[in-house]
Formats: sequence, structure tokens, C-alpha cells
Amino acid sequence: MAIIITSLLFALFGAWLGVGGVWLITLGGSWYYAVAGAVFLIAAWLVYRRSMAALWLYAAFLLATLVWAIWETGFDWWSLGARGGLLVLLAIWLLMPVIWRRLSGTDGRAPLILVVLASLGVAGYSMTTDPYDIAATLPTDKVTPEGALGANFPAGEWHFYGRSPYGQRYSPLDQITVENVDKLELAWTYQTGDVRLPSDVTETTYQVTPLKIGDNLYICTPHNLAIAVDAATGREKWRFDPKIGPENQRQHQTCRGVSYYKDASIAAGEACAERVYLPTSDARLIALDAATGQICPSFGNAGTVNLMEHMPHPKAGYYYSTSAPLIARDKIIVGGAVNDNYSTEEPSGVIRAFDARSGAVVWAWDPGNPDRTEPLGAGETYTANSPNMWSTASADEELGLVYVPLGNQTPDQLGMGRSEHVEKYSSSITALDLDTGRVRWVRQTVHHDLWDMDVPAQPSLIDLTTDAGTVKALVGPTKQGDIYVLNRETGEPVIPINEVPAPGGAIEGDFTAPTQPVSDLTFMPKPLTGADMWGVSPFDQLACRIEFARLRYEGRYTPPSVQGTLVYPGNFGTFNWGGVAVDPVRQVMFGMPTYLAFKSQLVPRDQVPPADAEARGSEQGLNRNEGAPYAVIMGPFLSPLGIPCQSPPWGYVAGADLRTGKIAYKHRNGTVYDMIPLPLPLKVGVPGIGGPIITAGGVAFLGAAVDDYLRAYDLTSGRQLWKARLPAGGQSTPMTYTTEDGRQFVLIVAGGHGSIGTKAGDYVMAWTLPKQ
Repeated sequence: MAIIITSLLFALFGAWLGVGGVWLITLGGSWYYAVAGAVFLIAAWLVYRRSMAALWLYAAFLLATLVWAIWETGFDWWSLGARGGLLVLLAIWLLMPVIWRRLSGTDGRAPLILVVLASLGVAGYSMTTDPYDIAATLPTDKVTPEGALGANFPAGEWHFYGRSPYGQRYSPLDQITVENVDKLELAWTYQTGDVRLPSDVTETTYQVTPLKIGDNLYICTPHNLAIAVDAATGREKWRFDPKIGPENQRQHQTCRGVSYYKDASIAAGEACAERVYLPTSDARLIALDAATGQICPSFGNAGTVNLMEHMPHPKAGYYYSTSAPLIARDKIIVGGAVNDNYSTEEPSGVIRAFDARSGAVVWAWDPGNPDRTEPLGAGETYTANSPNMWSTASADEELGLVYVPLGNQTPDQLGMGRSEHVEKYSSSITALDLDTGRVRWVRQTVHHDLWDMDVPAQPSLIDLTTDAGTVKALVGPTKQGDIYVLNRETGEPVIPINEVPAPGGAIEGDFTAPTQPVSDLTFMPKPLTGADMWGVSPFDQLACRIEFARLRYEGRYTPPSVQGTLVYPGNFGTFNWGGVAVDPVRQVMFGMPTYLAFKSQLVPRDQVPPADAEARGSEQGLNRNEGAPYAVIMGPFLSPLGIPCQSPPWGYVAGADLRTGKIAYKHRNGTVYDMIPLPLPLKVGVPGIGGPIITAGGVAFLGAAVDDYLRAYDLTSGRQLWKARLPAGGQSTPMTYTTEDGRQFVLIVAGGHGSIGTKAGDYVMAWTLPKQ
């Protein structure tokens, strides 16, 4: 029976690999799989005939596979294992007495044993090396004794989303150090009670970074509850529910942060002298008394500003706030998320500055009509469908500038009919005058963006020490992996930017930019090849190779197509809304570059199926682009087993010197512990979404990865120092603060992320060192 089962199994494998391998050859891919299919079919026949020649044949095949695998991938264990792991197991099966004792002819066990041992030896060696690892160290010198932090408040507080208007995600606290971080203990856990609902859209996520002012922490939740808790104990002090209600057209149901403002015109202790501003997913901005959580009636209309005012096409669920507004010079700078790829008739991406006291519009900058910034009159509307800022701005109050990361005009993959202004401001970092909203400079990171390469993250501001003196600089991470280091006064590069040729061949009626900008400081990945395709076995790897060969792909910026285009880096980006953290004293950065390819396929309008009234908003799957000649199908490039088709690593931690523009280290980050049925802590280097922080103690903290941990790293080397298991996905950016007794805490929200499938929850968790 074992002989029959083995021969049938080998025949099945041979048929699969043979048919798929021939298909791959017709697509211009590797011949290996067709040859492997033929070998399996012959081996199946030999086993069935009980011939020892099966072992000789399989030994030769396994040796050839080993040589081929090393030639294709080098000594990368994860790539070698995908090619040879199953084949080695089959070899061991052939060496079992139940098989070889039933075979006749010259004994073939010895050569097969030798090849198995050679394969295991190569596997063992490859486990001790990592060809993708970059191991060096960041400089430890304090370039400047006290880095410019961008705000004047106590070191133990966190007043803005990125701690200060500079968006550095850096804390001057140094109680927790490289030497003692492994002693951190859980101090308290608080649960908000706001959990993911069955009726929620796919991307219902918990991404908030709390603020810490005085004794209080201020948070928001996915359904936009605002809550104040005691920073030392996690005890709830108040909560406010804006009662936003469900809406299946929203693509995102989240809140990344609230904003804080101290009104100098109101006496301390009076109602609304200190305020928390809550952005909501039904397009409101609500002012709350920071002490009580009560609405501040003097703001806007009875405490609320309607962000849909003067909006064209004010459809429910099409425009909303996901990120914390920035407050600078007594103004609240508000952007908003506009649903991607729903329609050509969508709300505006206008960025508005509201008076922080009254809620009146001070200025409104519309990228579709950039020369007019004064408030609109009755009956007027902003430009429909203009590029938007769905992330958070940063500001330099001394220079009087606010820096806005801009997205692309939707539909993202269709560039026909874009205006001159849209072409200029899409996917750019733009500096606006804080007092007037007028454009001071613009730096575009993608020309004629057809790939959803929004500038996704808050720029970080830092005063860089250079050979020519101190430069007021801006550090802007992008989805495509470039880090733009610019003079924030002028927008000119501090680290060089070069225009490089880009692929052409857009669909009829559209065009591509002949060149695209690339910063000299870049985490841009190498282009993918067929050899980069991956799987847990040769079978799903073959499926990925076939799919890769069928897609259009000429490297980064391959234009969208009806055929289907591979987008790499993908829509999640190398960096996303979590951005990077910068140390203004050592003048270095820490980040989490992620590499996950996506697919996009244009669908002619006459082939788009009727709309489903019950469908929930999502950025993946079919995006209808109503009113445009094409819809688009988008999603990650995954194998039939639902794992990435490209070989790992998919995620790193990395450090770079901002003065030289050199990457010091890149290390695989995260395990597959929560990605696979068996909880194995295999350090593959997994994707993630979220952001890091840096502390003056030389420690960086990061959750984000798709395994549920908060981790601490040595900023100098990137070495992992400590980790804490989270009860849900940690796709938020942590923060740190001190309490009245002087103890430093590290806090993260663990609530999961709908799009990447991490566990949902409602946890706020804080760690501190043991009391001495």
C-alpha cells in the first residue's frame, strides 16, 4: 500500500509541476518546474515498478535542486527552505524501510542519504547567515547638547500627536535605558469598552497615540469616544460619546489622536481654559473641556464645527477625520480622508485653519484652487476631488510655516483630466504660511502619481548640524521608501534628490512621467524577479511565479494596466502613517520599512458588475471609480495559501544618520507567531503598520508588526532589547511620559487592525521600571 500511495503522490506532484511548469515556460519563466514535474512523473513510475532507480533519480534531482536553489537565492534559509524543504522530506520518506525494502536493483540509498545530508548542511549554514541584514551602528555623539524640540512644556509630557509640533516622536526622558529596559513591568491596563462590531467596515482599527498633560492621558477610540484616564493608574476620569453612528461607505473607522489647546484668554481653572479637540469619522470637530469632558459651547456651533460645510458632493461616509489635527499659533489645522477610488464626484481635500477659540475659519487652502485661501462665502464650495491630507501636519511656529503631507487625487490609478494644480500638489510635501495659508514651497515626491503613493506621514522637523552650519530641516518618509531631507525654509534638498527614468506605457488617454525623483537616502527595495517568488512549498511558489509572469512589471512605477500590474512597494508603502522617529540631539532616525507587493488591475466600465448596496467600504478588492472609464481591483500580492508571494523579509527595523544620509542598519523585525496556525516564533521579518518613538535613554519603542508585541530596541545598533506580549494587535504608535513621582512610563494602545487581520481589542497598557 505504501508503494501505491507514494507512486500516486509523486504522479500528482509531477502533473501539477509539469503542467504549471510548462505554463511558466510559455510566460518566459524558469524551466526548473517543468523539469521537476518530469522527474516526479518518472520517479512515480519507477516506484510503482518497485525499481531502486527511483532513489538514484531522486538523489540526482535533489542535488540539482540544491545547486539551482543556491544559484537563485544564495544562502538565505527562508528562500532555500521554500524550494527544498518538502523535497528533502520526500527523500527521507523514500529512505524509510517501508519503501526501500520493496525496491529492487542496485542500492540507491547511499547517494540519496549523502544529498539529504548535504541539503541539511546547507540549511544549517544558511540559518547562521542573513544576506539581507545590514549591521553597523549609529553615531552616539550628542551633536548638539540640547536638540530643538519644537515646544516648551515639561519633558515628562506629550502634548501633540508626534509629542510636539515638530512631529519628532522623540522624548527627552532618559530614565529607561539600554541597560535597564529589560526590567520593565506592566503597571496597569485599561479597557475602553469600544470594540469592533460585526457591522463595522473592514478597516476598523485602533491606532491612537494618547496625549499626556498634567496627570491625565487623553485618548480616542475607533468609534470616536474621547476618554481621559489617570496617567499613573489608568483609572477612567471621564468619557464623551459623539454618537457617530454606523456608515458602510467609510473606508476607515479609526481615530489616531485628539488635540490639546490651552486658551490663554481664559483664567486657569475656568471651564474650557484647557481643551481637547476630537475629530470624528462623521466629519465633525468637537471641543471638550479637558477637565470634565463637557462640550465647550463657545466653539463653532454649540461646541462643534461641521467639516462638511462648503464641501462639494457631501455624501455620507466619503469624507472624515482619522488623524489628530495640529494646533499652532492658536489655529487648528485640519485635513481629512477622502474615500479612495469610489467616484469622480467626491469631497474636496481642502486643508483648513480654524480659530482654536471660536472655531471660525481663518484660512482654507484647496490644492485644486491654491491661490485663494480666504474663507468661502455662502453657496460657494471647494474644488471637488482635490488632493487631501489624511495624515497629520507639522509646524514651525518661529518660521510661521505648517508642513502638510498630501495625497493623490482619486481615482489614484487614473490620471486623465487632472488640472495643472493637481499635477503640482499631488503626493507632495507642501509648506503653507501659518497665518494666511499661502503656499511658501512645494516638493513633489511622485510625478503624475498613478500608484496611490500619497505622502502618508507627518514630516519630522529637526535642526541639522552640517559642515555649512545649522540647517532647519524636514524629514519626510514616503510610501515608495524615499526619505526626503529638505531645508524646511525653502524646500530645497539637504540630502540630494535625483530624477531617474521611469517606465512608460500608460493606458490610452493617460500618460506617465518620464522621470521620478529618488532621494539619496532611500529604503527603496530592489526590483522583484521570478527568483524572489516564495511559498511554503514548490507548488504555491510555482503559482506565484506564474502570477508574477502574467502581471505587468518593469520595476517601481510600472503604470496601471488592464492586464494587471505589480505595484512594489505596494499601497501600504515602505512607510505609512506611523512615519519615522528622529533624535534631534544625535541627529539620527529610526523607522520600520515594510516591503509588501500589491496588484492593481484596471477594469473597463462595461465589465464592472452592478453595485452591491450592502457592500462595506474597503480599499481592497473592487474599487468602482464611478464616473471614470475604469474601475480598479487592488490587493496584496498573495499566494493561493494567503501568504505573500514575495520571499521574506517583509519588515525591518532600520536606523540612518541624517547628517550623512547613510543607512547604518537594517534588521528583520517580528515573527510569524500570530500569522500561522502553529504559534512558532520564527523571526522572518514581518509586515507592520504603525510608528516608532525614540527616547533620550537610547531606546526606541515600536509595536506595529503583525505579531502582537511591543518591542524595545537599542537605537545605536537596532538590536532588540525587550518585548512584551500584547492581548491584541499593536498597530498604533507608542508614547512615553512621567508621573508625579518621577517614574517614566511607556504606553501603547493594542486594538488591532482590520486590513492586516491582527486581533481586535480595546486595551491601553503602560509599563514602568520597578520602584527602587
